Parts: sequence; structure tokens; C-alpha cells
Amino acid sequence: MSPVKNTILPQQFYKRPTLIVARELLGKRLVRVLNGNRLAGIITETEAYIGETDLACHARAGKTPRTDVMYGPAGIAYVYFTYGMHWLLNAVTEEQGLPAAVLIRAIHPVEGLEIISERRLGGDTNGPAKLTQALGVDGTDNRVTLTDKKQNLWIEMGEPISEESVTIGPRVGLNSVPEPWKSIPWRYLVQGSKNLFVK
Repeated sequence: MSPVKNTILPQQFYKRPTLIVARELLGKRLVRVLNGNRLAGIITETEAYIGETDLACHARAGKTPRTDVMYGPAGIAYVYFTYGMHWLLNAVTEEQGLPAAVLIRAIHPVEGLEIISERRLGGDTNGPAKLTQALGVDGTDNRVTLTDKKQNLWIEMGEPISEESVTIGPRVGLNSVPEPWKSIPWRYLVQGSKNLFVK
């Protein structure tokens, strides 16, 4: 029997190798309850960040007040502020103690379209800062459990994405990161998702 589509992903989903989680998050449904309204989008782009040796990962600095959440249990949110203006949403992965997470980079909105469009001023949600703005995700969501509806932020089962529909390549915006980390193919993108805009 296949799982019901609105089933929340359990902790065991996240408690696996980060690259597997990053690929399998494609097609899943990111859900946010904001002011009593359910907003949701199909995840279309992700990036993996794995361990202290990954020089693109925040954990390269070791365990700090900021990165401590990455060392925690799988299935919690790591939400951080960047460039002095943007919040980015990650899902912590792997066994506790190994700092790793998947950055959710883009969604295709499917629920709460009017609210999402208003929050984005009609713009798209193809970007990690754009999707957090669209869903109202910010620093108060750091460390929330993504497997519990009481937190108003979770990820559900969605639509299967075929291997033929997925492009794998280098992560984005790592200009100052040395090789091989700059070019390592840890980004997963649903082909054609760049053309999916809020209607």
C-alpha cells in the first residue's frame, strides 16, 4: 500500500545519507500554516551540505551556537539568516552528531496561491530566500521539528519525480569555496522547474 499523500515524513526519512534525502525531497510537499492558512509547495530544488570537511557547509567551523542545530537529531529545521536580509530553510539529516542538512532551494506552489503570490508580490518561488518569504519562514522556525504538525511547518509525501526529470550539478553561489567542494555535484533540480511560477 502506498503512503497517503498528506502523510508527514517521519524522522527516519531524514535519518539517512544526506544525498539520498536531498534527492528524495524532490516532489515532496513543503507545508506551512501561517495565520491559520495552509500554504504549500512541491519541492523542486535541493542542495546537500555534509560534515565539517565540506568547506561549503557551515559545520566547517565546527560546533558553534549557529551550527549546533546541524549536530542535532534528524528531521529538525535549520533556519539561518544570510546577506543581512534573507532567511534560508534546511532540513537536518544523518545520525545525531554528524552535522549535515539539505537546503530547500525552490518550490512550486500548489496551496494558498493567493497568499503566496501576495507575499511574493507576484514573483516566483525559485530561490531559497524567495520560498521562505512566500511561506513566512524565519528565525523563529529554527530548530522546529519538521515531523510534527504542531510546529506549523512540515514536509509531506508528494509526487514521485523520475530520474529522467532530475538534473544533478554543482551547488549555487559558492564562489569563494575551494575545489572540490565548489564543483561537487550535490544539487538536485527538477528539470523545467525554473519555469514554474506563482499564478
